[in-house]
Amino acid sequence: MIAYIRGKVAHLTETKVIVDVHDIGYQIFITARDASAMPPAGDEVLLHTFFNVKEDAMQLFGFLSKDDMEIFKLLLGVNGVGPKAALGILSVMSADDIRFAVLADDAKTISKAPGIGTKTARKLILELKDKVSLEDAFEKRLENQAGAPVPTVENDAVSEAVQALTALGYSSADALKAVRKADIAEGMTTEEILKSALKNMSFL
Repeated sequence: MIAYIRGKVAHLTETKVIVDVHDIGYQIFITARDASAMPPAGDEVLLHTFFNVKEDAMQLFGFLSKDDMEIFKLLLGVNGVGPKAALGILSVMSADDIRFAVLADDAKTISKAPGIGTKTARKLILELKDKVSLEDAFEKRLENQAGAPVPTVENDAVSEAVQALTALGYSSADALKAVRKADIAEGMTTEEILKSALKNMSFL
C-alpha cells in the first residue's frame, strides 16, 4: 500500500522515527541499525516501508535498505516471528548476515537477537532455507557492499567455490570475502576460483 516515504526527519529514537512529509508526521518503526545511520533532524530521508494491519493497530515499518525490508517480510512469514521479533533480528544482523546464517544452519548467531531463542532460530532456518540461495546471497552481498555489478562468471562455479571454502571450516562471510577478492575471469572453473580465493584467506 505504501512502498516508501520520503520526507524530513522530525524526531528520532532507537526504535522509531517521525518523518515530516508536507506537514504530516508519519511514525515509522525502525531497526536499531537504521536508527544509528539515520540523518540528523531536518535532513531528508527515504524509507522503504511495510504497512502492517492488525485488529487493534495499523503500523508502518521502515528501512533505509530495500533489501532489509524484503528480508523483514520473509521473517514475518516464519511461524512465531512477529514484527517486533523481525525488527530485533534486523537490529543486530544485516540482510546479508541473515541469509548466510540461514544457509550455514547458524542458529547460534540468530538466537543472539532479542526475543529469539534457539528453538525459534532453528524454525526460522528450516522455513527460510528454501527461500534463499547461495547465488542470491552472493549477488546481494556484492550489491550491498560494493554497489557494483556482479562479476561475469558462472554462478555455479562461484557458488561451489564459496561452499568448498565453507566446508573447509571457513565462515561463510570469510569465504565470500576471499572469493570476492579473487581474480575471477569469465569461464573460470570452480577449481580455478578456489585456488585464487585460497591465496586471499591469509589476508582476511
